Amino acid sequence: MVMSDGYHHGDLRRALLDESAQMIDEVGPSSLSLRELARRAGVSHGAPAHHFGDRRGLLTALAAQGLRLLAADVAAATAGGFDEAAVAYVRFAREHPGHYAVMHRPELLHADDGELSAARASSMEALMAGVESIPAERRAHLTTSEAAHVAWSLVHGLASLAAEGATPDLQTDDLARRAARQLFA
Repeated sequence: MVMSDGYHHGDLRRALLDESAQMIDEVGPSSLSLRELARRAGVSHGAPAHHFGDRRGLLTALAAQGLRLLAADVAAATAGGFDEAAVAYVRFAREHPGHYAVMHRPELLHADDGELSAARASSMEALMAGVESIPAERRAHLTTSEAAHVAWSLVHGLASLAAEGATPDLQTDDLARRAARQLFA
Protein backbone atom coordinates (compact mmCIF):
# COMPACT_ATOMS: atom_id res chain seq x y z
CA MET A 1 0.00 0.00 0.00
CA VAL A 2 1.45 3.36 -1.03
CA MET A 3 0.59 6.33 1.16
CA SER A 4 1.30 10.05 0.88
CA ASP A 5 4.96 11.03 0.53
CA GLY A 6 5.52 7.68 -1.20
CA TYR A 7 5.25 5.81 2.11
CA HIS A 8 4.97 2.07 1.64
CA HIS A 9 4.63 -0.43 4.41
CA GLY A 10 3.18 -3.87 4.79
CA ASP A 11 2.46 -3.52 8.52
CA LEU A 12 1.06 -0.06 9.09
CA ARG A 13 -0.08 -0.82 12.65
CA ARG A 14 3.48 -1.70 13.69
CA ALA A 15 4.88 1.33 11.84
CA LEU A 16 2.45 3.59 13.70
CA LEU A 17 3.45 2.04 17.03
CA ASP A 18 7.15 2.49 16.22
CA GLU A 19 6.61 6.12 15.23
CA SER A 20 4.47 6.83 18.30
CA ALA A 21 7.21 5.42 20.58
CA GLN A 22 9.70 7.75 18.90
CA MET A 23 7.35 10.74 19.23
CA ILE A 24 6.70 10.04 22.91
CA ASP A 25 10.45 9.86 23.52
CA GLU A 26 10.78 13.29 21.90
CA VAL A 27 7.70 15.15 23.18
CA GLY A 28 6.17 13.01 25.95
CA PRO A 29 2.87 11.16 25.97
CA SER A 30 0.73 14.22 26.69
CA SER A 31 1.85 15.90 23.46
CA LEU A 32 1.20 12.93 21.19
CA SER A 33 -1.53 13.59 18.63
CA LEU A 34 -2.93 11.14 16.12
CA ARG A 35 -2.86 13.79 13.40
CA GLU A 36 0.84 14.52 13.94
CA LEU A 37 1.57 10.80 14.12
CA ALA A 38 -0.13 10.33 10.76
CA ARG A 39 1.82 13.24 9.27
CA ARG A 40 5.14 11.88 10.51
CA ALA A 41 4.31 8.36 9.30
CA GLY A 42 3.28 9.74 5.92
CA VAL A 43 -0.23 8.31 6.03
CA SER A 44 -3.75 9.74 5.94
CA HIS A 45 -4.88 11.50 9.10
CA GLY A 46 -7.51 8.81 9.65
CA ALA A 47 -5.07 5.87 9.54
CA PRO A 48 -4.14 5.87 13.26
CA ALA A 49 -7.81 6.03 14.29
CA HIS A 50 -8.59 3.19 11.88
CA HIS A 51 -6.04 0.96 13.65
CA PHE A 52 -6.43 2.11 17.27
CA GLY A 53 -9.77 3.88 17.57
CA ASP A 54 -8.49 6.84 19.54
CA ARG A 55 -5.43 8.19 21.30
CA ARG A 56 -6.01 6.00 24.37
CA GLY A 57 -6.30 2.99 22.10
CA LEU A 58 -2.94 3.82 20.53
CA LEU A 59 -1.28 4.33 23.91
CA THR A 60 -2.84 1.11 25.21
CA ALA A 61 -1.46 -0.84 22.24
CA LEU A 62 1.95 0.79 22.75
CA ALA A 63 1.93 -0.06 26.46
CA ALA A 64 0.97 -3.68 25.72
CA GLN A 65 3.74 -3.92 23.12
CA GLY A 66 6.22 -2.49 25.62
CA LEU A 67 5.16 -4.88 28.37
CA ARG A 68 5.59 -7.85 26.01
CA LEU A 69 9.06 -6.61 25.01
CA LEU A 70 9.95 -6.09 28.67
CA ALA A 71 8.71 -9.58 29.57
CA ALA A 72 10.86 -11.10 26.83
CA ASP A 73 13.96 -9.16 27.91
CA VAL A 74 13.52 -10.01 31.60
CA ALA A 75 12.72 -13.67 30.87
CA ALA A 76 15.83 -14.02 28.70
CA ALA A 77 17.98 -12.44 31.41
CA THR A 78 16.56 -14.58 34.22
CA ALA A 79 18.90 -17.44 33.24
CA GLY A 80 21.64 -15.26 34.77
CA GLY A 81 19.64 -14.87 37.99
CA PHE A 82 17.67 -12.04 39.51
CA ASP A 83 20.65 -9.68 39.24
CA GLU A 84 20.59 -9.90 35.45
CA ALA A 85 16.79 -9.72 35.32
CA ALA A 86 17.05 -6.42 37.25
CA VAL A 87 19.63 -5.13 34.78
CA ALA A 88 17.36 -6.11 31.88
CA TYR A 89 14.45 -4.16 33.39
CA VAL A 90 16.50 -1.01 33.89
CA ARG A 91 18.12 -1.34 30.47
CA PHE A 92 14.68 -1.70 28.87
CA ALA A 93 13.61 1.68 30.26
CA ARG A 94 16.69 3.32 28.75
CA GLU A 95 16.40 1.57 25.39
CA HIS A 96 12.61 1.93 24.99
CA PRO A 97 11.76 5.27 26.61
CA GLY A 98 8.62 5.83 24.51
CA HIS A 99 7.14 2.53 25.60
CA TYR A 100 8.27 2.90 29.20
CA ALA A 101 6.68 6.36 29.45
CA VAL A 102 3.18 4.91 28.98
CA MET A 103 3.38 1.36 30.36
CA HIS A 104 2.51 2.27 33.94
CA ARG A 105 0.25 5.29 33.34
CA PRO A 106 -3.33 4.04 33.85
CA GLU A 107 -4.82 7.48 33.18
CA LEU A 108 -3.59 7.20 29.58
CA LEU A 109 -4.80 3.66 28.90
CA HIS A 110 -7.91 1.57 28.43
CA ALA A 111 -7.62 -0.40 31.67
CA ASP A 112 -10.06 -3.10 30.55
CA ASP A 113 -8.11 -3.98 27.38
CA GLY A 114 -7.49 -7.73 27.23
CA GLU A 115 -4.20 -7.42 25.33
CA LEU A 116 -2.91 -4.99 27.95
CA SER A 117 -3.96 -7.28 30.82
CA ALA A 118 -2.26 -10.28 29.22
CA ALA A 119 0.93 -8.27 28.61
CA ARG A 120 0.96 -7.06 32.23
CA ALA A 121 0.57 -10.64 33.46
CA SER A 122 3.39 -11.78 31.19
CA SER A 123 5.77 -9.10 32.45
CA MET A 124 4.92 -9.92 36.08
CA GLU A 125 5.48 -13.64 35.42
CA ALA A 126 8.93 -12.86 34.02
CA LEU A 127 9.79 -10.75 37.06
CA MET A 128 8.49 -13.47 39.40
CA ALA A 129 10.68 -16.02 37.62
CA GLY A 130 13.65 -13.77 38.30
CA VAL A 131 12.72 -13.54 41.97
CA GLU A 132 12.25 -17.32 42.16
CA SER A 133 15.86 -17.69 41.01
CA ILE A 134 16.93 -16.18 44.35
CA PRO A 135 17.66 -18.90 46.90
CA ALA A 136 14.63 -19.34 49.17
CA GLU A 137 16.63 -18.72 52.35
CA ARG A 138 17.55 -15.22 51.09
CA ARG A 139 13.87 -14.29 50.70
CA ALA A 140 12.37 -16.52 53.42
CA HIS A 141 10.77 -13.59 55.23
CA LEU A 142 8.58 -12.80 52.19
CA THR A 143 6.16 -14.73 50.03
CA THR A 144 7.14 -15.02 46.37
CA SER A 145 4.47 -12.45 45.49
CA GLU A 146 5.72 -10.03 48.15
CA ALA A 147 9.32 -10.54 47.04
CA ALA A 148 8.30 -9.88 43.43
CA HIS A 149 6.63 -6.60 44.41
CA VAL A 150 9.66 -5.55 46.46
CA ALA A 151 11.90 -6.43 43.51
CA TRP A 152 9.60 -4.59 41.11
CA SER A 153 9.75 -1.50 43.35
CA LEU A 154 13.53 -1.56 43.23
CA VAL A 155 13.94 -2.09 39.50
CA HIS A 156 11.07 0.19 38.55
CA GLY A 157 12.48 2.97 40.70
CA LEU A 158 15.94 2.64 39.18
CA ALA A 159 14.48 2.33 35.69
CA SER A 160 12.33 5.44 36.14
CA LEU A 161 15.27 7.46 37.42
CA ALA A 162 17.42 6.29 34.50
CA ALA A 163 14.64 6.99 31.97
CA GLU A 164 14.22 10.50 33.36
CA GLY A 165 17.95 11.17 33.09
CA ALA A 166 18.25 11.56 36.85
CA THR A 167 21.26 9.22 37.06
CA PRO A 168 23.67 10.73 34.51
CA ASP A 169 26.85 9.99 36.48
CA LEU A 170 25.90 6.45 37.47
CA GLN A 171 26.49 3.22 35.61
CA THR A 172 22.88 2.09 35.91
CA ASP A 173 23.51 -1.51 34.80
CA ASP A 174 26.12 -1.96 37.50
CA LEU A 175 23.98 -0.15 40.06
CA ALA A 176 20.96 -2.33 39.23
CA ARG A 177 23.07 -5.48 39.54
CA ARG A 178 24.53 -4.45 42.92
CA ALA A 179 21.18 -3.24 44.27
CA ALA A 180 19.51 -6.51 43.25
CA ARG A 181 22.22 -8.48 45.08
CA GLN A 182 21.81 -6.31 48.18
CA LEU A 183 18.01 -6.41 48.17
CA PHE A 184 17.80 -10.02 49.27
CA ALA A 185 21.25 -10.35 50.91
